[in-house]
Amino acid sequence: MSHPHLSVLILAAGRGTRMYSDLPKVLHEIGGKPMLSHVIDTALSLQPTTVGVVIGHGKDAVRARISQTVQWIEQDQQLGTGHAVQIAMPHLPANGHTLVLYGDVPLIDRTTLETLLAAAGDGVALLSDVLDHPTGYGRIVREQGEIVGIVEEKDANAAEKAIREINTGVMVLPNAHLPAWLGKLQNANAQGEYYLTDVIALAVADGVTVSGITVRAHHLAAGVNNKLQLFELERIFQKEQAEKLLGAGITLRDANRFDLRGSLQHGRDVVIDVNTVFEGDCVLGNGVEIEAHCVLKNVTIGDGTRIKAFSHLENCTVGARATIGPFARLRPDAALADEVHVGNFVEIKKSIVGHGSKVNHLTYIGDTDIGQNSNIGAGTITCNYDGVNKFRTEIGDDVRIGSGTMLVAPVTVGDRATTGAGSVITKECPPDKLTLSRAQQVTVRNWKRPEKNKA
Repeated sequence: MSHPHLSVLILAAGRGTRMYSDLPKVLHEIGGKPMLSHVIDTALSLQPTTVGVVIGHGKDAVRARISQTVQWIEQDQQLGTGHAVQIAMPHLPANGHTLVLYGDVPLIDRTTLETLLAAAGDGVALLSDVLDHPTGYGRIVREQGEIVGIVEEKDANAAEKAIREINTGVMVLPNAHLPAWLGKLQNANAQGEYYLTDVIALAVADGVTVSGITVRAHHLAAGVNNKLQLFELERIFQKEQAEKLLGAGITLRDANRFDLRGSLQHGRDVVIDVNTVFEGDCVLGNGVEIEAHCVLKNVTIGDGTRIKAFSHLENCTVGARATIGPFARLRPDAALADEVHVGNFVEIKKSIVGHGSKVNHLTYIGDTDIGQNSNIGAGTITCNYDGVNKFRTEIGDDVRIGSGTMLVAPVTVGDRATTGAGSVITKECPPDKLTLSRAQQVTVRNWKRPEKNKA
């Protein structure tokens, strides 16, 4: 649903001292994406008129890391949430509503916010939660069931501390009243800050309706103040992603040992074993099987391909019915065709491997084009770097590269050529020929192996 009279304001200026990190708190990641990016995406899904982000601590790092288009609002002194909205006032329209969100509340979702916006009407709406242990949170104060104010933990008396309904900080405010309400905020409190929560009592005093919506699950409104809370939300996020994939037909051997830090498109009959990590944008075709302990980042895998255990693939493509690994590494710009075999302890980067070709053992292939149905013997190395420049190796169709061959680029191996094991190839290998480069084998007849003195 579009909200043409809605402005969204995301507060993201805090230091986050309890994170014990030089990284601004809102840039710590959930599911491979900064917490602030999660909140911005949810805000943008509402299709508001504007999305403003109040930044302060680490503002340059925040700007550099966040890719979404937002309006940046700088709060040089962090004097509280009320002060942050005061700073943002010149960027808000005179009418309509402002939805206040937080850059460290990453799992807030569109459904919750749509419900909150509907409840606001022409007045105020705030999102609350009910906790068994509310210590540390601002309490929602009600009289005869109606919200009359919010009191912060450090300012609460014993009766107020017994209240279990807490303020999440997420609220919808009518812009027409904001100048007056924000102008009345005082910092005579235990924190010495200007609390945005004080506008609730001001709204009640002005006869403006204040509606409270209780969040349907605690984690949707949970903030992150330390690494433990970050970890807890990460696991909730990953569990939800795993459940969606299971519902869509993927087989996960153990949903509790699965991490998706990006997006995953998939076909039918996909099987993923334990402790596999997906990053960036990944695409898996029909019948793909990923064995345990693999890492895949920005990859496209064709139908029926099997990625064996402990393989690492990044920024690459693999065709259909291929076999990769175990213990294989495909680096950026590796492009493997259908029915390619890549075995253990093989590394391939910036190379094309043609249909049906095999690179099965202990081999490095870099800056290389390999044709169809070629076999690269164990221990082969394409020597593509002279210390300054990279050069390409061209290997044709139906080639047999003997074990332990060093291919010193730039070099070309013609179709159906064969290289002898242990050769150092520095010149063109003609098609249909055997090319080898070896020193003559010599046996020293009178040589005696040294032995330790047994006396």
